[in-house]
Amino acid sequence: MRIVIAVGAIAAAGWCGIGCLITSPTVAWAAVSAEEPPASDQPVESPTPTPTTEPEPEPTDEPVPTEEPAPTTPPATEAPATETPPAPTETPSEAPVLEPVPPAVLDDDESPWSWIIAALVLLASAAVLFAIRRPGTTDETTETGPVTAGVLTPGGLPAGNAPPPAVTLAAMETAGEAMIDAGYSVTTVHAALHDIATVNGAPATEIIVFPTALIVSSRGVEELSTGAVSSGHSKLTLSQIDALNRTIEAARSGAIDPATTKRRIRKLRGQPLPFSPVQRVVAYALLSAGLSVLLGASWTGAAVATVLGLFAGTAQLLSARASRDYQALVTVAIAFVVSIAVFLLIRVGLDPGVLPALIAPLVTLLPGSLLTTGVIELTTGQMMAGGGRLAAGTMQLVLLAVGIIGAAALVGVPRIDFTTASQPIGPIAPWIAVAVFGVGIVVYNCGRRDSILWILLVLYSAYGAQVIGDVFFGGVLSAFVGALVMTPVAVLVARQRTGPPAVVSFLPAFWLLVPGAIGLVGVATLLGGDQAGTSTLVTTASTMVAIALGILAGSAITGRLRSSPGPLL
Repeated sequence: MRIVIAVGAIAAAGWCGIGCLITSPTVAWAAVSAEEPPASDQPVESPTPTPTTEPEPEPTDEPVPTEEPAPTTPPATEAPATETPPAPTETPSEAPVLEPVPPAVLDDDESPWSWIIAALVLLASAAVLFAIRRPGTTDETTETGPVTAGVLTPGGLPAGNAPPPAVTLAAMETAGEAMIDAGYSVTTVHAALHDIATVNGAPATEIIVFPTALIVSSRGVEELSTGAVSSGHSKLTLSQIDALNRTIEAARSGAIDPATTKRRIRKLRGQPLPFSPVQRVVAYALLSAGLSVLLGASWTGAAVATVLGLFAGTAQLLSARASRDYQALVTVAIAFVVSIAVFLLIRVGLDPGVLPALIAPLVTLLPGSLLTTGVIELTTGQMMAGGGRLAAGTMQLVLLAVGIIGAAALVGVPRIDFTTASQPIGPIAPWIAVAVFGVGIVVYNCGRRDSILWILLVLYSAYGAQVIGDVFFGGVLSAFVGALVMTPVAVLVARQRTGPPAVVSFLPAFWLLVPGAIGLVGVATLLGGDQAGTSTLVTTASTMVAIALGILAGSAITGRLRSSPGPLL
């Protein structure tokens, strides 16, 4: 049975092979016949198909890919002209046109009560100034007896009465060092020392003044002597600046000799403070509250600023004797703690107004007077001194801003929004706040008790003029108007018997005009990633220039009323 199946399979395979041979094309048979010659010797005349009789299938019979239409490159799919429309042409009516800017006096947002009160305050100040227009007696008693105002002669004292050059040089070094510590500009220091040298028979003395150094070289005398003093390491209080100014005026007019000048300056550096530390801390809280109201705080914001002012004032008094190497860390730490408190109150839902509650406790750390004095020095040609003061003031702002930004990052405040309170106290409150601020700043900086009313007169004149200037000229020029008005007022006040010197009245006014506050806001917003801080920095620079120009213009106007020409600072 197996044999039968095998034979059947072989037979089936054979028949399949025969069928395949029969169904194969004739080309294959022709190829086989061409490869194998016939077995017989005679040529076979069989009609063998040749390649010419039956042409081979041309490759064109097979589908060619190129003959198929390419769907990706039809003419319709090419970029039509409508996809690149021509640039639209603007009609003349769409050209940029400057919008009309109405005068500042037509601003409806400004309350009329503010400038009405400002006008009344200025009228009252003018009445007071008219009543005191005549100078009072300026004689004062010292350990050497009464000191009367002398007259500076162009050639100085006669040769026989002139003190020794070494004594004059030592007095000039002591006076210059104290004036630099008091914050006078290098122009004022140079003029005062030159007058002292001239009145003591050494008019050819060369003087070089820097914000932190003083070089005096006595020339035109028997022997050449040069002295260099490093200064600017300590600060004087308002009462010390008052006594220093009176001493310098007496020395430059020849009323006291160089030895007395040196002795009096050393004595005033060691005089006791008129107020205790507790009184000074409370006064700092008052000035912080007053400034917060001037910046637009609500009752809550003023209360927060008062509490933070207690902390800031205490910290500054405790760190006053620390080394200068650590003052930068103290500044950053105070700004950091104050900012932490404000931002935590915001996180819990209590919004006291960031700007008033944050800036007011840092008021005495703001370099407003430093920046403005630097601008004055630049405008008077003192490039090195002015540039150095501007760099130092900018660095102080950066340190304060670093503390604010660090506190915001730690607490998690997403954005520093420097806005005033939505519900300020009222139009009368700022005028009360000026008095609170003035009393606080005088007590904290240890001014004379009988100078408080005079300083308040200068502050009210400056603030009232600034409000009026803001109504008519806008924010930046209002600082110019305020500085222009307060300069003659300060000069007239300085002529009174109990009136403080002009520089003593200027220091509180600098903090009142607050160029440093807006500068701190600009630096903080810029470091926080907000490009709007750039415009605030520009406003700060413009405000400083405006204040400096106002003081220079006021100095020129009141030149005949003062005993010494030149800038008041």
